[in-house]
Amino acid sequence: MSADLSALLRASKALTSNVTRPELPSVNLSLDQIEAQSRRLVSRQPGTSTDNDRANYLLAQAHVDAPALGNSIAHLNAGATFTPLQAIQDTDVKGFLRHAHEQNIIATIELARQSSQRDFYAFMEQKQKESWEERKKRIFEKLGDRVGGENKAVSELKQSKLGKSLLSASTGPAPDVQTQSKMLAYDRVIVELNSARLRGTSYPIVHALMQASLSLNPEARAPQITQDFHILAKITGEPPSAVPLQHASAHILNAPLFERKFARAYLGDPESRDSVELRKKIAKGAREALEEQYWDVIDRTIQAKAQEARLGGDPSIANKARAFAALRHYRGGEWEDRIELVAGQPLWAKLFYLVRTGHVQEALQEAIQHQAAIEHREASFISHFKAWIESPDRRLPKPHRDQLHSLYNAHMLHSSTADPFKLALYKLMGKIDPTRRSVPQVTVTTEDWLWFQLAMVDESEHGGLRGLAEVLLSYGERHFDGAPGQQGARRGVWAGVLLMCGQFERAVAALWDHHETEVEAVHLAIALAYHGLLRVSSRAETSDMTPLSLPQNAPPALSLSNLIWRYIRQFVKMDAKEALQYVSCVCLSADQGQVGKEQVESTWDLVRRIIVLANGGQAWEELVGGFRPDGSRFSGLIEQFAPLLNLEAAKDYNEQILIRAARHSEESDRLPEAIKLYNLAGDYTTVISCLVRALGNAIAQPSGDEAARSLERIAAEILKHYERTNRAVGKEREAVIRLLRVREAIEAKEAGRVELTLEIMESTDLIPMDGDVGKLTRRAEEFRDLPEALQRNLQLYLTLTMDALASVHQKVKTSMAQDATKQMTLAALRKKSRSLMVFAGILKYRMSSDVYSYLARLDVEIAL
Repeated sequence: MSADLSALLRASKALTSNVTRPELPSVNLSLDQIEAQSRRLVSRQPGTSTDNDRANYLLAQAHVDAPALGNSIAHLNAGATFTPLQAIQDTDVKGFLRHAHEQNIIATIELARQSSQRDFYAFMEQKQKESWEERKKRIFEKLGDRVGGENKAVSELKQSKLGKSLLSASTGPAPDVQTQSKMLAYDRVIVELNSARLRGTSYPIVHALMQASLSLNPEARAPQITQDFHILAKITGEPPSAVPLQHASAHILNAPLFERKFARAYLGDPESRDSVELRKKIAKGAREALEEQYWDVIDRTIQAKAQEARLGGDPSIANKARAFAALRHYRGGEWEDRIELVAGQPLWAKLFYLVRTGHVQEALQEAIQHQAAIEHREASFISHFKAWIESPDRRLPKPHRDQLHSLYNAHMLHSSTADPFKLALYKLMGKIDPTRRSVPQVTVTTEDWLWFQLAMVDESEHGGLRGLAEVLLSYGERHFDGAPGQQGARRGVWAGVLLMCGQFERAVAALWDHHETEVEAVHLAIALAYHGLLRVSSRAETSDMTPLSLPQNAPPALSLSNLIWRYIRQFVKMDAKEALQYVSCVCLSADQGQVGKEQVESTWDLVRRIIVLANGGQAWEELVGGFRPDGSRFSGLIEQFAPLLNLEAAKDYNEQILIRAARHSEESDRLPEAIKLYNLAGDYTTVISCLVRALGNAIAQPSGDEAARSLERIAAEILKHYERTNRAVGKEREAVIRLLRVREAIEAKEAGRVELTLEIMESTDLIPMDGDVGKLTRRAEEFRDLPEALQRNLQLYLTLTMDALASVHQKVKTSMAQDATKQMTLAALRKKSRSLMVFAGILKYRMSSDVYSYLARLDVEIAL
């Protein structure tokens, strides 16, 4: 068989022997390669279209050529992607290895892509979970839920309508010990601030907050939050305070008021002259803060490396700058590349460090001292430098700037050997190419870079400070603070950056977004509002989830009232007076037109919340005031804070605070508090109405009910005072007297003094007992006109009186008294019992059948 096949092969080759061309190579393919080529040929055959005519019609309306696309897809062959372009001989080991290597590279790239994709989606999922957890936390805070480490939520949500607003009586989770100590340190600042506001004097709040932040960690040197407050102090121009906190405002009592100093410029037209000057002041203050911070760095560096610095016996500012330059740029007996020595020293670096630390006059003196050496290299530098330093806004005239631009472009821009510090000085003086925001070897730290940007800002070019703010916002928080939880993350740097570029509302929100800086966020917001550097959002723009609002075509705004409420809700129940101190700061923004009016209303709303949550007691009376035993009234802390709360008259305090809070307490069935508030407001008629209603509800409560007994004591005190001053005269005051007498009768019965019980009930004149049918009928008709609280307790009066009659009857009947006296007493008791039954029969529709049957049974016993 094999011989036949061999012969067949030879015969087949002989068929083409006459057409074979020896110059063409023979094709030898392996079976795998033949299969791949076959599949490629098959894939080139056109497929049948399965597109639906209706689908083609709809796609054609959208200008989509479905048949053409289908044809392109049908002819697409992805199977040949990884096949070699040329066939590989079975004996071509090198080609096979090259192809295998290429396939490995492609496979590695694909695996890396898939891994990156998985990591990306995992990261996105994690961020979504974190975002949801943060949002859930905010929701729980809003609802008053307390989320603990054991995943336990205890919700205390008490909502009801107070006037036209929704008054939430919820409180948040208690802060931890570390947060409490921080809150106490800053709390003293707010107390001092409000005391100064009441006196009408200025208060250095920013410096006080700096001292408070330093007191929390005295071992640390200038923590980031302290530096943020330092930046704000330089921006606002607050005078430094070197005295203890309790005397911090003593030296500025006669200074101009800081309160709302910048409000007009900050909140007004951004293109106005005042607004432009304010932005210049912000940039200058931020730059000066960075200069002072850097000088502190130089001092500490020289002290730490005193031997290497070789300061010698010259502690001057210029010599320190020279020593610092040597520490930074002198290594192994040589200066760094591109550091140019002038007169044997790195003069350009020395001049820059003097300018960088704000010692511009010392820099000018140093330049003049080496004028000959400098002019030998840069002929016009001294004149430009002097004009720049002496300019009030650090801006050279146009001729100077044009000349500087020419020199810079001609000799320095493309030079590979130019001293970087000389380049930096020329860029600063001429504000050259501000879009190139860094200089190698000069702007090496975040603070250096920020200082350089602020020094280059020009309000007449490139958007000024607002243009810089847009650039910084495009970088975002992660660029400055680092990712949350990341090693070395510096919390508060981003807030400081936002302060430097005038984004004050965003700075507060940046601190509030992190739990560890929430306390500082609230106090920074108060300090900004005090100086008039905080734009408050309207009620329509306020969000429940975040205090920051970003309206379209308008600057950012912050809900100060929302921020303060979220802060004080942690301790409002424990210390309502301190909570009031913070609420008093909301009205700092009352001068913002319609938004200011909303802030005042929000302040009043928060005050009412505090009153409701204080929930009675001595602290509550210290808050709202009260009455002394002699009936005289004393004012509370809210009334003393009336000027800070924009309560211009006692009428406003009564109507906006006391009466509306009393209504809420009344609607929440907290009548004792409502009664006290109405009484403080002078609404005596409403006080009596509440007393009648409350006593009517509580009169049948057992003697051990402390709430009912407390209400009775309050009613007795108020009634005594009203009777002495002749207030709220009428049926309702008489009803209070009657209800209190009924309560006395109940207590007498419980004590076994039934005769006194009967005597008291007869004195109330609620039930006629003289036996006159006409009078009984008339009194039954009059009973319908009594206050509802009295009518509602009819069954109580009848059963109490009948029980007393039955007990007295039984006692007399079993007594050893003389027959005549005994019979007269029994007859009187039967007459009273009969009168009670007639009266009850007329008003039978107001009682249950069981009660009437009980009365009838006792009446029969008395009649026997």
